[in-house]
Parts: sequence; structure tokens; C-alpha cells
Amino acid sequence: MTENDYIDTIIQENQESPFFGDEQPAIPKAGSFSVAVYLVDRAYGGNEEGGWWYDCGELVRIVQTFRRKQRAYEYVRRLNRRLRSRRFGPNAGRREISSVLSEGEYQAQVCEGAVASSFPERRPYYE
Repeated sequence: MTENDYIDTIIQENQESPFFGDEQPAIPKAGSFSVAVYLVDRAYGGNEEGGWWYDCGELVRIVQTFRRKQRAYEYVRRLNRRLRSRRFGPNAGRREISSVLSEGEYQAQVCEGAVASSFPERRPYYE
């Protein structure tokens, strides 16, 4: 089973009534809350203060869109509980992002309005 197939299985098991019907919109409407899965990793920020790192992520897919913020966060908590498993699923065999050997891990996040294809928008700088 591929990583995307496993994410599809988790989504089907945790299915909620989507805000926009059965079709997933390409661009979520303003005022909506989308649950998106990202491949998240850490990137080296610089050597100031002994070195610092920041989280970055690439969009894998938009899972579902909700009208209410609370429902979106409830759904993302359930989805992340399943995605955190290192014994099976898309994160099986992956190291945590705190490891220098990490190649990233799949995490679900809530996005208000438009969903970013990656984050952060700009590389952070130490001040």
C-alpha cells in the first residue's frame, strides 16, 4: 500500500460530512477551514546562537473542508493520532523530524481559507 493509499484509508475511516458536498474544491472558500496533509521536516536556519532549525512542509493533499473551526480541529486531532504511528502507515520507518536522519513525516494541519502549497512562505531569519 502506498503512502497516499494509506492516507485515503484513514480519511475513509474518519469520514465527516464535507462542507462542499462530495466534491473537494480546488480552492477552499473564504471563511472555511480545510484539513490538509503535509510532508513536514526541519531545515537548518543558521549557526547563530549555536545553530537553529525551523519546520517546513510541502502539501500532499487537501483532505476535507469544514464550516466550523472546532470540527476541523477535532478531525485533525483524530487524523494525526493515526498518522503518528511509526509501526504502520505512511510514517512507518520514518524518523521523527527532530532526528538529523529524518526525511520528513506526514502531519495534518488546519488551514483557514486558502491552503498553502508549502510553508513557511519565506525562509525565517535570526534576529
